[in-house]
Amino acid sequence: MSAFHRERVLSVRHWTDTLFSFTATRNTGFRFQNGQFAMIGLEVEGRPLMRAYSMASANHEDSLEFFSIKVADGPLTSRLQKIREGDTILVGRKATGTLIADNLIPGRRLLLLSTGTGLAPFASLIKDPEVYENSRASSLSMAAGRSPNSPMARKLVAKLRDDELFGPLLAEKLVYYPTVTREPFRNRGRITDLITSEQLFNDIGQPPLNLDDDRIMMCGSPAMLEELRQMFEARGFAEGSHSEPGHFVIEKAFVER
Repeated sequence: MSAFHRERVLSVRHWTDTLFSFTATRNTGFRFQNGQFAMIGLEVEGRPLMRAYSMASANHEDSLEFFSIKVADGPLTSRLQKIREGDTILVGRKATGTLIADNLIPGRRLLLLSTGTGLAPFASLIKDPEVYENSRASSLSMAAGRSPNSPMARKLVAKLRDDELFGPLLAEKLVYYPTVTREPFRNRGRITDLITSEQLFNDIGQPPLNLDDDRIMMCGSPAMLEELRQMFEARGFAEGSHSEPGHFVIEKAFVER
């Protein structure tokens, strides 16, 4: 257990039948870059049961926040969804991940594409003042697929727009574009189709995708990530990493269990 911090749950909110979020204390020695993830979990029968979760909180915040789906028979999520204020969770001492600005070459627009709880690392990134000031992200467009995360995302963006520090930045630079595929909604369609048809860009009043200006971060379902990767590579975009920055980066440690 020495590889983990023991943190106390501060709050739990169940947004839908399939999605919840929670906050916990943060050890003063736990450091991370916005967009990264850590192993978190519970002690079960004396052993750690862990999965990778992106921090939805920013690295300047005193507490940690995480988003999670609910899976009835999931080894961890079946237990994690039952946590309450005052319970203890385990948080790995080391954070990692590819969704950091340094893994992208400079650009003029940053697209943050997610499905489900893949929204979490972007919730952290859009609370980072340096992301707005950095040449890699002079404007941000955040597209989120699937409706369950919409209430959570809407509240997050609304809270930031009312913030004394972030309000002026978001007013000029952040565009939130939620979309669904099945139920009635003002924006409908898969993220890949909306980019290919240019409807996403038409709807937000911005130029279509282009190699010179656009940089992309993606987090979500494996199928969505692979489809987007193939689409971007076919257009000449190169995947970035810690060793060599590129036009887009993918986080593959998405929790669906």
